Amino acid sequence: MKYVVLIADGMADYKVPQLSNKTPMECAKKPCADFLARSAKVGTVLNVPIGMVPESDTANLAILSYDPKVYSKGRSPLEAVSMGLKMGECDTAFRCNVVTISEDEANYEDKIMVDHSADEISTAEASELVLAIDKELGNEFRRFYPGVSYRHCLLWENAPMCEFMRPHDIIGKRIGDYLPSGKDKDVFIDMMKRSYEILSKHPVNLARKKAGKKPANTIWLWSPGKKPALPSFEDKWGIRGAVISAVDLIKGIGICAGMTSIDVCGATGNINTNFRGKADAAINALKNGYDFVFIHVEAPDECGHRAEIENKVLSIEKIDSDILKPVYEHLKNSGEDFKIVFLPDHPTPLKLRTHSSEPVPYFIYDSRRKYNGVDTFTEQTAEDKNSYLPCGYDLLSQVIEKE
Repeated sequence: MKYVVLIADGMADYKVPQLSNKTPMECAKKPCADFLARSAKVGTVLNVPIGMVPESDTANLAILSYDPKVYSKGRSPLEAVSMGLKMGECDTAFRCNVVTISEDEANYEDKIMVDHSADEISTAEASELVLAIDKELGNEFRRFYPGVSYRHCLLWENAPMCEFMRPHDIIGKRIGDYLPSGKDKDVFIDMMKRSYEILSKHPVNLARKKAGKKPANTIWLWSPGKKPALPSFEDKWGIRGAVISAVDLIKGIGICAGMTSIDVCGATGNINTNFRGKADAAINALKNGYDFVFIHVEAPDECGHRAEIENKVLSIEKIDSDILKPVYEHLKNSGEDFKIVFLPDHPTPLKLRTHSSEPVPYFIYDSRRKYNGVDTFTEQTAEDKNSYLPCGYDLLSQVIEKE
């Protein structure tokens, strides 16, 4: 038996006036998903436990059968593991975004969060900026490490702690109301202010502004966490698993669970990713002895954060045509029994430009049996099936068959 779980990150949404009061899932042309859903087990699942922040680490841990209330230590340590960083028991990892804030206001606190991704800055440009930050703000106890695009890492031994806000939650808002808070807040706020002085004058950002792009003119620290530890996925389920994602967070979850993380050339984490390359990587993994492949696609989530309506629809269509269809056709022609699971991890509504906590639609397609599914796979049709899973970490127990 082969298993493929395809995650369209943030795909679920609310009805959008500009889409004739339909959701992106309802508007998207996704013939393969709709075809499979007609004979699949369809329902809704809550991947983010009530009371927890709707982050991708929480939701994807749940989908991979790990109870977030037990295993979630924050997204940053998972990203650090994916980046190959060695974390000691006294180390804390922080997500370090390079973001765009407004430049006209004199006081740092009065500036506005313009873009949490600095126009989805390229990895090469961002790496230069993060290395400049590390040179000026790093020391023997704390170091800044470049990641992918706007997503980077601060590793700090015996770090002070306080409360942090996610940058994608405050787009268009005055940052002074959302800066770090608590006992040691001044340490972090000072670093962020100093980063603005460094980055606003950096040649990379001067060139970006000249080219009409948003500058990555400050760092934004958030999501601290200690070294993670997950039970082995193979020991838990008795099958060999692989993870395919452009995002360090998802790679880190897979690595911590003892799965193989497979890189795809041209995978970016946004709409301009190598969709077909992810399908090819999944097919090769299935051919090479992996029983379980977890494919994660960030594009719908990023489009939700950026309020890009047409691109969110397009990203769903590309996932269907360039990933789901070729993977299904390979499995169908392989001669082996298989199951395909398709779902978002959480909603990322265009209206909110951030994650929300509602249940999400899912289907489980089993090559050996037919269910009374739905004509089209959407948020509403899945809800109408009245098949609700309150705990996302129970989903795989309905999918994987132990020997």
